[in-house]
Amino acid sequence: MKLSPRLIVPDPDRASAFYQDALGAEQVFRAPLGDDGRPAVVDHRIGGSSFTVSPAVSSWEWLSPSDLGGSAVLLEIEVDDPDAVGERMITHGAEVVVPIENRDYGKRSGRIRDPFGHLWIITGELR
Repeated sequence: MKLSPRLIVPDPDRASAFYQDALGAEQVFRAPLGDDGRPAVVDHRIGGSSFTVSPAVSSWEWLSPSDLGGSAVLLEIEVDDPDAVGERMITHGAEVVVPIENRDYGKRSGRIRDPFGHLWIITGELR
């Protein structure tokens, strides 16, 4: 069994570029939606995990966080250096929701909203 989240975004190509630049994701597959060249799906890999981005299409009930008034899901990514990943995300247009700090539960973590409205918990070992 395998679980791979699909993130619905207004612009899959822009989102793909963000995830590649900010998170080091590798684009492994891209399927066009129609004649305009816009992708229906773009698959990515980060380490041993994968996720997909697809365009918001209201007639399919594929709604982005902005269509819903916010993100209904938290995506958690464990990394060696949460501060560096958080800074790369911010440099590429994300915003801090909860600062990355050492937490009482034994992790260094914080929450970042990417430019497409998805919420990410960036976590790693204490510093």
